[in-house]
Parts: sequence; C-alpha cells; structure tokens
Amino acid sequence: MSDLISQLKERLSDGAVLEAEAALEKARGWSRLGTPVAVVRPRSTEEVSMVLKLCHDAKQAVVPWGGKTGLVEGANSDNAFAISLERMNAIEEIDSEGATMTVQAGCVLQTVCEAADAKELFFPLDLGARGSATIGGNISTNAGGNRVIRYGMMRELVLGLEAVLADGTVMSSMNHLIKNNAGYDPKQIFIGSEGTLGIVTRAVLRLRPKARSQNTAFVAVDGFQALPQLLRGVERGLGGSLSAFEVMWEDFYRLVTTEPALGKPPVAYGHPYYVLIEALGGDQEEDANRFERVLASQIEDGSISDAVIAKSQGERDRMWALRDDVAQVARNAPIFTFDVSLKLNAMEVYVREVQESLRSRWPKATLMVFGHLGDGNLHLIPGVGDGSGEARHAVENIIYGALRKCGGSVSAEHGIGLEKRDYLAWSRNPEEIALMRTLKRALDPHNILNPGKIFAAA
Repeated sequence: MSDLISQLKERLSDGAVLEAEAALEKARGWSRLGTPVAVVRPRSTEEVSMVLKLCHDAKQAVVPWGGKTGLVEGANSDNAFAISLERMNAIEEIDSEGATMTVQAGCVLQTVCEAADAKELFFPLDLGARGSATIGGNISTNAGGNRVIRYGMMRELVLGLEAVLADGTVMSSMNHLIKNNAGYDPKQIFIGSEGTLGIVTRAVLRLRPKARSQNTAFVAVDGFQALPQLLRGVERGLGGSLSAFEVMWEDFYRLVTTEPALGKPPVAYGHPYYVLIEALGGDQEEDANRFERVLASQIEDGSISDAVIAKSQGERDRMWALRDDVAQVARNAPIFTFDVSLKLNAMEVYVREVQESLRSRWPKATLMVFGHLGDGNLHLIPGVGDGSGEARHAVENIIYGALRKCGGSVSAEHGIGLEKRDYLAWSRNPEEIALMRTLKRALDPHNILNPGKIFAAA
C-alpha cells in the first residue's frame, strides 16, 4: 500500500495525493463516505488512466468521487483509494451552432447551466444539489430531477463521453451527433453504473435553445384522482411546453411553510395535495395567456381547487424554494430518505399502505411525501424510531415491501449504492442481475472499481 502511494506521489503533482487527516477532511458528503486510504486528485484523463493502471496491477480498490451529494452511500470509500475529480472541472468547448457542450467530469452542474445560459442556450438537468453535484456524478447515477417529464433523465442529455476502464484503458466515445447508429453505443453502459464499470472523465452534453418564456403556478388539489387528470390536461393544453409537475403532500407543504422555515404558503392550507406547475416556451405574452387559459379550464373541470400564478421572477423563485427546502425534514429526526418510482395509478394506495404500516409500529411516525409525479418518482422521508440500523431495516421492509407488490422500483434517480443493494432483486429479475454481473466481470475482473456497490461481489 505504501509503495503504491509513493508511486502515485512521484507521478502526480504536489497535493494530488492526500493521506491521514487531509484525506479525512475531504471525506464529507451527503451520505457516509467512510475512511479512504488516500484521496487522489488527478488533473486529466491521462492521470486517471495512470492511477487506475497502477491500482489494477496492485488489485487496489478505488472509488470515484464527484460532488459527494449522493444519498445511498455510492461513494463510500472504506479501505479504498478515493479518486476525486474536483480538479477536472473545465468547460472545454461550447458549440453554439451544434448546441453541445464538452466538459470535464468534475464540472459542477450549476456552472454548466450558467455557461449555457450565457450563450443563449439551456442545459435542462435541474436538481436540489445543483450547486455541488458534478456532471460525472450526474452521469454515473443517471440523474433525474425536476424536468425529466419534458427532457428526460441524464441518459437523454449525454451525446458522448470518455471513461477510463479498470485497467487504465481509455474508452473515448466523444460523439457530438444526435443520431449515430453505428453499432453498439458504448457510452450507455457507463451512464447509471455508479462508477462500477469505469470512471467517466469527460462528456459531450446536449443543449437546447434558451427559453423565452417561463410560467409558473402553485395549485391545490382536493383528491388524488384529480392529479392524473390535471397532469394530462395540462400536458395537452400546453402543447409540449410543460417542464415541471412537482407534487407535495399536505404534511410536506405545511412543513416548508411554517417556522423555522422561511417559506410562506402561496395557497391556503386544508388541501391534501399541492402542485408546482411550470412551462417553458418561446413567447412570454402568448405563452402566459395560454398558461392561464389551461389552468382556468382545469379549475372549471374541478381538477384544481385553488391556484396562484407567479407574476414575477421573485414569486417564481419563492415557489421553487418551497419545493427545494427539503432540509426542513430534519425537524422530524431521526429520519430516513427513500427515492422510489411506481405507476401513477398505484401511488395513492401505496402511500396510504406505507403510512398505515409505519403508524401501526410507531404511532407518532411522520411521513413526508413529495416528488416528480409526472415521471412516477416519489420521495418518502419517514421520521420514526431511534435512527438505529434495526429501525432502518424495519422501515425499508415496509416501504420496499409495499413497492414490490405494485411493481415499482427501489430507486428512481439516486442509484443503488450500498444502502439499496439488498433490495436490488426486488426491482430487477435474476436475468437482469446476471447480465449486470457479466458486464462487471468483463470490464473489472479484479473488482477494484467501486467494489460492493449495486451488488456484492460473487
């Protein structure tokens, strides 16, 4: 181990290899990052390649780090070298005509969005960790967020990428074309693989034209059956410009609009569901009129009970701040976080079953529910028990057990990591998992890349 560290220090620049307290100082994130043997901070794909070749020859485990904002212990680095891409954060090129951006994997999502905006372009990915999450991390987890309903997951936003395999081989597929059916598409095996098949170092992102209009509303709904009707009605009426349909259950809405939260309720309490609706378009006046007409028709149909439309950017920001103020759930500590997906027509019964099961065991249990309802993604944050491993396991069995019965997925957008590994088979069949293992063995025969994540070594 010390020989390997010495080799890395000799071949990399000063400060590129951190040990002991300096390494532990870096091991701070949104979920447990463990205790890395060392933190290695390369500056280029070539340096990543060199590091992995040495680690492969020594059969030393490595764990890639991006913005460290994952929630499933996917970057836990106990007894491993953590490879941080924080120094690989450059935007290499913006092609305005081709509407693409070439970036290094350590580039922060918000930086990408702002750079696109400065060129009158738009990168659609948006999530709460936008100021810390990196493009490499977004790719490795196939990130989703608030605009999936219109623009898709990260998989739909990546045209090409470069990744380093376990043995140091550089697989460069920096495609700039939207349509390229020349054989297999190698980039797809790395998107969503959580760093277990290779380390993404660069990417070509697809950009869109910058929107000329943005219309946002906050509405109240009195029954779950009205939510699908509202969603589809708004989709039809807006003609493809619907970009967000974020639903909050009443308990969550009250939490983020009562002190010590800074948010104020834009519509009155007393409704079981609240929806943040947003549309992006090309003409503010025309789109605003259409937006108001569509909402008015939904009020007439009975889908909407109350509504307010943002009339300024400040009002719009305050509406989104409610949806983003997830930190308020800490008031219900100890809490556990879950990220699931399921069919829209199964959600009402599913949430009710989870609530009843939690309160049957813990009468004072809380359950905050919110999510990207238009793409089937719910976030559930129960506040129960004593925060122990035993309590977590019991909660997992309740939440995933009810989910398994309705054919949902234990991970909508956060990945599997370590936390959900034992439940992978509840959402993937044996043949799918066998194929995953075949890919892992082929690309990482020594099991050095983020070992133990997604599934345990055979």
